[in-house]
Amino acid sequence: MSIAQVDWSDAAACRGSEGSLFFSPEVSERKEDRHEREFLAKRLCANCPVRGDCLEAALARHETYGIWGGLNELERRALLRT
Repeated sequence: MSIAQVDWSDAAACRGSEGSLFFSPEVSERKEDRHEREFLAKRLCANCPVRGDCLEAALARHETYGIWGGLNELERRALLRT
């Protein structure tokens, strides 16, 4: 892990919050529950001072799971295609 990564993640709004908000549970999740969970996670991301750094890191690492920088997996994939 690079020093730069540690610096931005220390300032993340999600730091210390429950990870289950940002990642799907290991068991299947109802569509409505997924939408609600993602909505809450994205709301926390919306005012995060390091949202851009988080998204940039997720795109660079090709993160395949979770909410990173305010985007879910499908949204990040679509961004990479453009």
